[in-house]
Amino acid sequence: MPSIDGVKVAVRVRPFSQREKDACSRCVISMNSSSTSIYDPKNPGHMKTFTFDLAYWSHSGFLKDKDGMLVSSGSNSRYAGQREVFHDLGQGVLDNAWQGYNATLLAYGQTGSGKSYSMIGYGANRGIIPVVCEELFKPIQNQKNKQYQVTFSMLEIYNEQVIDLLSETKKPGGLKVREDQQQGFYVDGLKLVPCDSYAQIERLMEQGTKIRTTASTSMNATSSRSHMVITIQFKQIFLDEDITKQSIINMVDLAGSERQKSSGSEGDRLREGTRVNLSLTTLGNVISALAEVAMGKKVLHIPYRDSVLTKLLQSALGGNSRTIMIAAVSPADICYEETLSTLRYAERTKKIKNKAVINASPMEKHIMELKAENNKLLSRLTGLGNSGKTVADETSMYYKTIQLTWEYRLEEARKEWEQQYAAITQERRMMETFPYLLNINEDPQLSGVLKHFIQDGSCDVGQSASNAITLKGLGILDKHATFTNAEGKVTITPREKCKVVVNGVPITMKTKLQHLDRVILGSNSAYLYVGFPAERTNEDLVRYDYDFFQSELAAAEGFSVDKLGVVNHKDGKPDPSVLAVFHDYIKLMPLVAEANQMSEELKKELKLELKVKNLASSDSRGYDLQKEVIVKVTNKMSNQVWVWSKAKFINRKFLMEEVYQHFLDGEDVYVGQDSDPFWDPVEVIHLGSAHIWLQSLAYCMKLEEQTEVLNSEGMEEAILLINIVPCSSDGRAFGEDDMIIDPLELLGRRIDFQIHILQCLGVKWLREVTERGIQIGYRVYDLLHSLYTKPVWKNMNAKIEETVHFSALSASHEFLNYLQKNALIVDLWGLQEGCAELDYSLQDMVTSEGTIIVDNPKTVIAKDIGLGTANQISELYLKLLKLEEETELLRDINRALREENASLKDKVKKWETGHHESKKLKSPNKRAIKMTKQPLSSKEADQMCNHRTSYDAEFAKALKVFYQNMNLVRGQFLKLKHSKPPEEDNLQMLHLFTERQSHMLKDFGEQLESSICRLKNDVALIVKKKRESIA
Repeated sequence: MPSIDGVKVAVRVRPFSQREKDACSRCVISMNSSSTSIYDPKNPGHMKTFTFDLAYWSHSGFLKDKDGMLVSSGSNSRYAGQREVFHDLGQGVLDNAWQGYNATLLAYGQTGSGKSYSMIGYGANRGIIPVVCEELFKPIQNQKNKQYQVTFSMLEIYNEQVIDLLSETKKPGGLKVREDQQQGFYVDGLKLVPCDSYAQIERLMEQGTKIRTTASTSMNATSSRSHMVITIQFKQIFLDEDITKQSIINMVDLAGSERQKSSGSEGDRLREGTRVNLSLTTLGNVISALAEVAMGKKVLHIPYRDSVLTKLLQSALGGNSRTIMIAAVSPADICYEETLSTLRYAERTKKIKNKAVINASPMEKHIMELKAENNKLLSRLTGLGNSGKTVADETSMYYKTIQLTWEYRLEEARKEWEQQYAAITQERRMMETFPYLLNINEDPQLSGVLKHFIQDGSCDVGQSASNAITLKGLGILDKHATFTNAEGKVTITPREKCKVVVNGVPITMKTKLQHLDRVILGSNSAYLYVGFPAERTNEDLVRYDYDFFQSELAAAEGFSVDKLGVVNHKDGKPDPSVLAVFHDYIKLMPLVAEANQMSEELKKELKLELKVKNLASSDSRGYDLQKEVIVKVTNKMSNQVWVWSKAKFINRKFLMEEVYQHFLDGEDVYVGQDSDPFWDPVEVIHLGSAHIWLQSLAYCMKLEEQTEVLNSEGMEEAILLINIVPCSSDGRAFGEDDMIIDPLELLGRRIDFQIHILQCLGVKWLREVTERGIQIGYRVYDLLHSLYTKPVWKNMNAKIEETVHFSALSASHEFLNYLQKNALIVDLWGLQEGCAELDYSLQDMVTSEGTIIVDNPKTVIAKDIGLGTANQISELYLKLLKLEEETELLRDINRALREENASLKDKVKKWETGHHESKKLKSPNKRAIKMTKQPLSSKEADQMCNHRTSYDAEFAKALKVFYQNMNLVRGQFLKLKHSKPPEEDNLQMLHLFTERQSHMLKDFGEQLESSICRLKNDVALIVKKKRESIA
């Protein structure tokens, strides 16, 4: 009878990675017994709890012992190390195998979540797979009356191709997966190696890792997108009982499970094109379907056949196997979405029911299966004839045949193993004699696997097999460079037009290498140079990882965390969002280099460049916008430009790899335009934006601006001429007499204004290609859609001359606040030949009066205007905000004085009214006449009111002058903010830049102080006059 078992699921949370530490990440995972809870970092009160069979807290509470093992730091620590994980999971796999059950162990999680650490391990902290293999052989040594046969295989699935990691020869298109009625799906031609000790398996795993590393370089494959499957076939032959038990142990390290939104193909027209994620996607579909079956729902089809991986795992999921899944998760808030997705995936997997049976069969059946293989070896048996044999003799003969067959296979495997061992011994001797190149891979498991020795004399490196060092990889030519080992030093000389980078800097001439120099050959083949034995120290090489290489390369190109923007003013550390962008940038750098190389070899004529969106851009209140990495793509022939998001580029990169692989295999690489990953329809490109501050409008003052349109890097794209004019409902422009002192005077009143865009001068987009065009767009306050000007083509100094009339029928507090504290963001859009123009029709928005209504209470605003992400701002900008606060304080003082003035005026009027009434009641006398001369006359009261109007006008003029000065100050501030040092390493240019910056800073400071001082003096004079007149 089959055993009905659910899939056993464990979840394990790792420590923070260095990236997460740099980003000051918070832990969003908590564990209590078998339950795991995750907190939403954006809504801490929102928590989801999952219950699994096991939950391993490996995030904290550990230390490293003298052997390098990570162990619990004390009795109060909850830390679960590799030993605990093996005891619960690995031991279960072994127990099932000894009983004769098939056993499967799956590791699932996003890239970098700790899957490979749990499965393979690192250094002294060995993972489940090596310990399972070692423990399997320990009981075998002491067993009698039993025979044991262990075979080992190791394969990788990448882009739906199966690669045998124990075979030196690579079959084009990979190995085929076939189906047999008895054994189900299997890999045809996969190398199965007999083993009689763990030492053999250990060497085979090293060999497989080496082949995997070489294949990932030559195929340009990404290991994080590949699945690794280690299979052990374990057969027990019970001689006394004439029974065999056979177990198949599958241990699978699945590819990274990144969600489509964060690293897939969101928004790409070729979303369904790539096969690189097909196996993982299909696995999810199979698990979902099986979970529904387990819940009693009717499922018509379970899509095992839709991918290579699910074919091979059919017995593990819903079939004849006892299955364990370990879900590896990150604890960091920046990985919240991926971690939540992994936990949900694990929860579905837990519902699956398997029907495992003990794979035991009578010896006669086993003998029949082996007859065909044993016929070739029967001649080795002596003293046996076909006449006069009893059944016992026949059985005994086949026992001997089985043993002889197995021993023969073991002997053949042992010879191969000895050859490999000799090669390893030779490699170790050479390491003690010669300098060498050590490979560095994105996957830590594949780093330090390959060593290329630089022996005495000259040795060429490149794709050609005739080279002393043969390297496969993108951008590496047949004869790429020459290493020379002479007189105790090593030099490298690149060949013509061959890319060689040393310590982040491209070289073209002979260069001497120092111990631990970083060398990149071609697009992205990274190596650490290990010098002569005498040069070596005890320095830990772990710090020279893949990220170190890419960060160094980025720094040499002028890209760093400092360039990305401001630091956190509280602790002086970089903003976490800035660090996340930096890590994205260095992660994409090699991918962009590879895409450029593929484009060149396939003659696609594309140039891809990494850019940072919103690098120097701010929102309508001046706060920095959220930065993100994008890829600018330019067709060098047609000058067409596209901008791809990070997700879209990654998806396209995998599609490019598919086309490129066909190219390497000598196949036809033609694809139609609609399926070409190197092509996209022409689109409108965002070129830059300008900020037009609206404060003057709050005081009914006309604003005439000539301002720079800056791109996302803070560089000038054009000069924009724009006027914002307060006006009457019929469009008559207001003059100085219409200015107001306090914006609150406009509360509840109708406000009309016109935005007049005159011209856009010196457009860089058109300087580059004259056939292009531009449009300008902007969105005022609560309008749901942006407004666009009519397109202008083929004119570098485009005349726009478009005016739009806006009306706020009853100005709200929010709208007045928007005018005082926000800027109108005007966007410049680039048009290309063949692209769709932005809709500039205003028909649905304009009223019968010819105006567009803003500050409409009926409008549902999707998001709060001006809030955005309040990232850190510079100290200079904080000063400007402080000035606004001081100005508000001055307005409050003025308002208080006006209220005091109005109160005095009311008292005068009341007194006059009372005085006139008393004159009517009694006749005047001299004393009364004398008394009437003391209070203010009606004429004097009118004079006082006139004085008040005069003071208000003076105050309005002072404010106008101040805001005009502040616009100049803002312009100087933006120039300072976006000014960049020269890229070339020239001391004189740097000195000139520093001098210029110093002058600009001095001018800025003087203008700022002058504006404040003048405003204070003007207000003080007005207040003095006002108090004197009242007195």
